[in-house]
Amino acid sequence: MMYSIKMRCSKGGPHEEGGKHISGAERILREDEIEEELINVYRRAITHERGKPDFINLKIEKIDDDAIIYKKRLSINQHHVDSKEKGLDLAKELLMENAVSEESAEIAIQTLQDLKESMHGAMLIDKDTGERIDNKGIKGVRVTGIASADIENYKESLKNDGREGLHLEEALILASKTASCKGIVAELCWSDDPSYVIGYVGTKDNYERIPILKEEGNPIGGRVFFVDTKQLKDDYTLDDLIDYLEKQVVLIE
Repeated sequence: MMYSIKMRCSKGGPHEEGGKHISGAERILREDEIEEELINVYRRAITHERGKPDFINLKIEKIDDDAIIYKKRLSINQHHVDSKEKGLDLAKELLMENAVSEESAEIAIQTLQDLKESMHGAMLIDKDTGERIDNKGIKGVRVTGIASADIENYKESLKNDGREGLHLEEALILASKTASCKGIVAELCWSDDPSYVIGYVGTKDNYERIPILKEEGNPIGGRVFFVDTKQLKDDYTLDDLIDYLEKQVVLIE
């Protein structure tokens, strides 16, 4: 039997009441692993560089085995740039190589740069027109129900490749679930952690890691999912796509 642990924390009250987002985490674990991981996510909440929260929410839910599906992990491509501008140019190029129009890539990059506060989830943008197609505002679409199918082997494989680190561990899992979603052709993301300037472009097969996508000290981050709206039909709607991202439990192998 598996269990989902979710943590979110904020300062100035709960997120729903306008509190400033500090941190969040999700784990899918066996029952015997829960106690130790609760301590880990609590420590993460109270030691985050974005500040000390005054609201921490912890949620534990049982997951039925037949509710879990398994998807492959993306391959990592490491790129090298020496400035934010070159990083953003590379992101645009990679998006255009993966079915995103130049107009849509430019709109997405500019929209993320213009944010006054961090996205809580992801914007859904038409891959051809750049039009936003969800109506969730700053909240966005939250990708939940994700974890590695074998977290220790996963961490060890990243370490052996010289690519360890919590940001990468979590982002790669999220990007892998997103890539498995029907209708999504690519993703663009950078973190809201002020000291973490690395971002990525996710494709159907690869996690394209870009070392600089924002200025150091910038506390604003966000992500965009590029959607092929031609794949949205009566038997697979936008609501179905969002339900998969927000509700389907996926373990990444």
